[in-house]
Amino acid sequence: MIRNRTALFCAATALLAAATVPGTAAAVTTLAPREVQPCVRSPHPVDGPGSRVLETVRQAKKDLDLKSVLVRVTVDGHELVTDAFGESMTGVPAEPGMHFRAGSMAFPFMTNALLQLVEEGKVGLDDPIARWLPDAPHADRITLRMLGATTSGLHDYVTDPDFQAQLEAEPFRHWTPEELVGIAAGHPLWYKPGTNWSYSHANFVLLGAALEKITGTRLDQLLEQRVTGPLGLRDTQNNFTPDIPGPVLHAFTSERGTYEESTFWNPSWTTGPGAVITTHICDLARSAEAIGTGKLLSPSSFRTQLDPGTVGLGGPTDKCPPTACLPDFNTESNHFGLGLIVANDWIVENPSFSGYAAIEAYYPEQRVAIAVATTENCDTPDGNTAEVIAKQVSAVLVPDHPLK
Repeated sequence: MIRNRTALFCAATALLAAATVPGTAAAVTTLAPREVQPCVRSPHPVDGPGSRVLETVRQAKKDLDLKSVLVRVTVDGHELVTDAFGESMTGVPAEPGMHFRAGSMAFPFMTNALLQLVEEGKVGLDDPIARWLPDAPHADRITLRMLGATTSGLHDYVTDPDFQAQLEAEPFRHWTPEELVGIAAGHPLWYKPGTNWSYSHANFVLLGAALEKITGTRLDQLLEQRVTGPLGLRDTQNNFTPDIPGPVLHAFTSERGTYEESTFWNPSWTTGPGAVITTHICDLARSAEAIGTGKLLSPSSFRTQLDPGTVGLGGPTDKCPPTACLPDFNTESNHFGLGLIVANDWIVENPSFSGYAAIEAYYPEQRVAIAVATTENCDTPDGNTAEVIAKQVSAVLVPDHPLK
């Protein structure tokens, strides 16, 4: 997800404050997930890598002026540290088990479900979406692979100035998939589908709709049946309203010019209904490990998820703004897969919007999973601060191959 625009100024204090589609049974990947333990602080290590991780996080919270930081690190599936620093609200300490918005964490869930359907022979990655979404823009030229790899050339509605103005003016507004895709369709394609890479939220709105049509199952139910259920991600769930299950990690932001609470701003614009998820830091770490090992996929499908053909794409074109087509983004060590990022061999998702920032990162070589979530203070710098902290933590744990 994109990061909020630069704050204009900070107030002295924070202000306190889908149509249902009948579901049908879907084939699922059956696993026996580990017993899920409560998401609570681990005992503080007195020395060793766990101690260095916590000291790194404490210092980063201070340096970045963060309101809260949640962190969990596992090695080979075993907890190294789980902790929370700062406050959810004034006088309310942050706790590891608090729920927050997870945004693009849902994208690899969707592409996992897609690849499972490919394995079952129900679809092909290179099938045009016109088969299921005949009214979608350029449906006869855009394939399922292009949606998951975000190589369709569709404009990103989030970069549309009119959309940005409406979102800023009405943060509680509910957006429909038709409205969001319509904004993207109102712009020319950035390039011929499949010939370049550019980040566009419209791809995942359409992918969610296609998955529903393919399976006859509502997207939230499909992802629970095929991904979150088998993985035991019991605290990761879709929400059709701006509500967040308790306990809640509250968010604040200065993006509208004053420091204000943004916890319950409507996230319907972030992706398609059924994939607007919340989670907690322990599920985020479990997701990092499961997605990073291809736990739900065959080895062949997992290789495709890591590289669906995007390596070498993402260079500048005469139609891509700098925020969409990123020169040098897709290289041999840093590229977009199917719904995820591969960065220096780390497998990553990094949502950030409306005062929330998070990251899940997994390094297969040493089986290290890092999960971080952050919320903002008045003077927190722009950018995904959770990603900044994860990079520092990775340098502590894997100094010869950190996340970049």
